[in-house]
Amino acid sequence: MAADGNKRKRPNILVTGTPGTGKTTTSSALAEATNLRHINIGDLVKEKNLHDGWDNDLQCHVINEDLVCDELEDVMEEGGNIVDYHGCDFFPERWFDLVVVLQTDNTVLYDRLSKRGYEGAKLSNNIECEIFQVLLEEAKESYSEDIVKALKSDNIDDITRNVSSLTDWIRSWPPTS
Repeated sequence: MAADGNKRKRPNILVTGTPGTGKTTTSSALAEATNLRHINIGDLVKEKNLHDGWDNDLQCHVINEDLVCDELEDVMEEGGNIVDYHGCDFFPERWFDLVVVLQTDNTVLYDRLSKRGYEGAKLSNNIECEIFQVLLEEAKESYSEDIVKALKSDNIDDITRNVSSLTDWIRSWPPTS
């Protein structure tokens, strides 16, 4: 549990993973099932201009991590949030009670990213991140391993199962010690 988790009435969950693993789909469904707030960091960065420009090679905004954390500080202290982002190492450890790393079979991921228009370095970098489990390792290095949970996310059945098990976890929060 996060260091100040006992002050919150509702948990904060980070849903992370390589682009295309189902973070937004899972987070949206989980928010709907639990009435927690879904915060998509990519959308927040665009809406609030929390970036330092555009990366032409990777075709994405270069987020300003300090601005993102400043923007989220108060809402994260309140609790009841599902944060959806492909990175996790810059968020304060105290914010999260559970860190979910979604993982997808490489061939499924390749197809999903290709359909999104990913190509060249952007496509190969993301596939390599999934092959080498970069996001899982990042999560384990950034947060207590007992709150990091890897979940398979290859298809709608996996997503449904994940949302169900995460909903059960939320309903049983906070854990009794």
